[in-house]
Amino acid sequence: MIEILIALLLMGAPAPAPESPFGKWKTIDAKTGKARSEVEVYEQGGKLFGKITSIPEPTGRNGTPKVCTTCTDADKDKPIVGLVILKDLVLSGDRYQGGTITDPEDGTMYKAEVWTEEGTLKVRRSFGKFSRTQTWRK
Repeated sequence: MIEILIALLLMGAPAPAPESPFGKWKTIDAKTGKARSEVEVYEQGGKLFGKITSIPEPTGRNGTPKVCTTCTDADKDKPIVGLVILKDLVLSGDRYQGGTITDPEDGTMYKAEVWTEEGTLKVRRSFGKFSRTQTWRK
């Protein structure tokens, strides 16, 4: 009898809410394990966005801010710190999808998908049949 009561209680317990993707996350270099940037992920108009808030070396040798020279469109020659790299992702189930991510190193724009997993933020970028998933940390 007690086993049935416990089972019923456990079945009725609400599932834990997924961790929020919003906040500041460190992007990690897969080869070195070091932080490459800090990205603030935020909600705007019901969509997920993310902007770079810091990088280890934000200025060049001449003391001016590093800019995205390889970016296209409106992001061309904008400072990397402050650059919105995640754009227009919408919640679909437990993931944010349908938007883009821009790599400021080469200016390439990819399709993006974002979700939380065990205290980390998973960021998948894809181009055609190829995809790569990064793990960002708080």
